Amino acid sequence: MSQLLETHVVTTGPAPRYVVIWLHGLGADGFDFAPLVPELVAPDWPDLKFVFPHAPVRPITINNGYSMRAWYDIRELDLEQRADLEGVYASVAQIDALIDAEIAAGFAPENVLLAGFSQGGAIALTMALQSRHAVPHVIALSTYLPAPTATTEQYRNSGRSPATKIFMAHGMQDPVVPVQAGMQSYQLLESVGFNVQWHAYPGLQHQLAQQEVTDLQRWLGAILTAS
Repeated sequence: MSQLLETHVVTTGPAPRYVVIWLHGLGADGFDFAPLVPELVAPDWPDLKFVFPHAPVRPITINNGYSMRAWYDIRELDLEQRADLEGVYASVAQIDALIDAEIAAGFAPENVLLAGFSQGGAIALTMALQSRHAVPHVIALSTYLPAPTATTEQYRNSGRSPATKIFMAHGMQDPVVPVQAGMQSYQLLESVGFNVQWHAYPGLQHQLAQQEVTDLQRWLGAILTAS
């Protein structure tokens, strides 16, 4: 078994019941979204553990081969061909290993949530279709599903049941991942039976907005306080 990814961990109380594995975007690291935790978490939520993995460092083709933290190589801008699928599947396996570790540490499988921004969101969406685990909840921000047509067709033929609930949010002026890419992924995921809540924000580029955090807090709160 390969070594687990290094992570940054934030807990909101002494006895976490849920764990959120949150994947950063291209060129960032696991510390990137940690400051969001105090803003996102509501007082009535159960204790949470946030796990922020650091992606491996690898050369990125569209950045002239410059090496940076990334979940997969970006070979070109065309969405069907953009992602290095071998790298995507390798990252899926690495996140599956993190889930294994959290379950071994005592978390119930149904209490493991996945989140990701941009590249990290692309891995999170792929996990909903290809993880070894029945991932119950996925948060995908400013992102898309890599190789969307082929990936969803493969899922249709797998016979698996789409039990995952997905929160997707996107800036309508995103210059990095066009909102049309996110919307296409949302529509494809819905077409195979996933329960997807879609949000698009006028004027927002490749970043988070306060309304987005509020919408995500409402969606998460319904999950975390349901029992």
